[in-house]
Amino acid sequence: MYKYEYDLSVAQVFERAYKRNPAKEVIFDRTRRMTYEELWNESRYMAAALRDLNVGKGDKLAVCLPNWHEFVVVYLAAAFLGAVIVPCNTRYQQHEVEYILTNSGAKIAFCTKEFSGVPHADQFTQAKNMVNSLNQIVSVRFEQEGLISYQRLIERGKNSLFVPEDIQPKDDVFAILYTSGTTGRPKGAMLTHSNIAHTGTISAEAMKCAPEDVFLIAVPVFHVFGITPSILSTFACAGSMVLVDQYKAKDVLELIQQERVTVHNGVPTMFILELNHPDFASFDLSSLRTGIIAAAPCPVEVVKRIRSEMGCNIVVAYGLTETSPTLTITDFNDDDMIRSETVGKVLPGAEVKIVDPRRVPVGPGVVGELACRGFGVMKGYYNMPEATQAAIHQEGWFYSGDLATMDEQGYIRIVGRIKEMIIRGGYNIYPREIEEILYGHPSVMEAAVVGLPDTVLGEISCAAIRVRSGEQLQTEEIKNYIKSKVADYKVPDKFVFVDALPMTASGKIKKIDLQQQLKTELEDQLR
Repeated sequence: MYKYEYDLSVAQVFERAYKRNPAKEVIFDRTRRMTYEELWNESRYMAAALRDLNVGKGDKLAVCLPNWHEFVVVYLAAAFLGAVIVPCNTRYQQHEVEYILTNSGAKIAFCTKEFSGVPHADQFTQAKNMVNSLNQIVSVRFEQEGLISYQRLIERGKNSLFVPEDIQPKDDVFAILYTSGTTGRPKGAMLTHSNIAHTGTISAEAMKCAPEDVFLIAVPVFHVFGITPSILSTFACAGSMVLVDQYKAKDVLELIQQERVTVHNGVPTMFILELNHPDFASFDLSSLRTGIIAAAPCPVEVVKRIRSEMGCNIVVAYGLTETSPTLTITDFNDDDMIRSETVGKVLPGAEVKIVDPRRVPVGPGVVGELACRGFGVMKGYYNMPEATQAAIHQEGWFYSGDLATMDEQGYIRIVGRIKEMIIRGGYNIYPREIEEILYGHPSVMEAAVVGLPDTVLGEISCAAIRVRSGEQLQTEEIKNYIKSKVADYKVPDKFVFVDALPMTASGKIKKIDLQQQLKTELEDQLR
């Protein structure tokens, strides 16, 4: 069995893997294959060049790149330097870019010319005039006057002597990851080297990963799911990674077959699209061994199909950006019911408790807010002391804002977000419970339940449903389907059939946007 090590910095985790087998391939991103030795050299060249640009310990590097090998190089260069990466969502618009750069105080920014129709070079060039801290923009895979190219930095670094910075894993921040903003203004969660390294290592260990494993990384690398249980976990087990910059189900299925992928991490939407692809049965997925499904509520039926149809012993995990993220996970030996209906038990070394509104622990099976503490909990929100104080309380407990239950065996069930709970005529409705039922219907592809204002009941519930291609679904049919499974007050008052649901880049349904959209439509109907 592969031996894992804890209490390391991010750079030390990578160095350990590099020294084990320098000639082993570590990255394939469909444009380049890199060995551990090539990645070791290139990341240190980049670190040396950045130091020549006066980047030192604690300085912020904004990184707006898709799943390319250059992202991993910058990730490691920052780790060697003691600099802090500030990953930027590649879908950000101008005001979002300026907010992140300003709030973080980024000194250097890495960006593409454009990606998925978003003009990153123009965005960052314009932002440079607005953000006093931003000294330099590094162009990746393009050249532009006034910017310094990634390749030029690599060449420059080859001629510089580089000595890595001394890192204190538990104190030094490695990344500032901004929350998606689905519930308001983004907050920058400061994650230390220890947060990332420990969580990524224990995630790999929970999946029983070894050097033979090949990770498919289709979740965005700017998201904590890409940063920790994907990239870091690959290094923790000295494995390899296949980076996918633009998700397409068929491409992913082809890569699993071609590269003999063994670990497939992803959000439920990815697996749903793969399972429902018309050519699904034609691909050889026999190499698949396991993977984490997380970052959004996971429908029961999807877990069962991944295990039976993909032959993948998937584990279900739960966590947040603020917990680095993996906090709980199911076990390989858990049965289908446990794996489908819970997010497993808390990982060793972390603690979880379920509390009432007064923050008093509740009994087994009682719904309350999930609070946690341990190795993955962030240092705090950057430049937001009040928000930090509101989230992290006495003795290091972080209050998640998630509603959950814990049974006598320690298995945790996520019920939903406190802010998403619908109070209809005095009755509490948890959207996730209804969404799970909707996903169990054979005609439903995706679904979300939100609350809408009502003058009589205070709130009513509305289900937005995306029907599978080629299927038809009537309101009365789905209404009766839900009614047969739950109390009548939980049946949505309204049903809306949509072609698409608003999504974040990490695969979460943007419920605030959906709620506003439905609210506007409802108001228009009443006019």
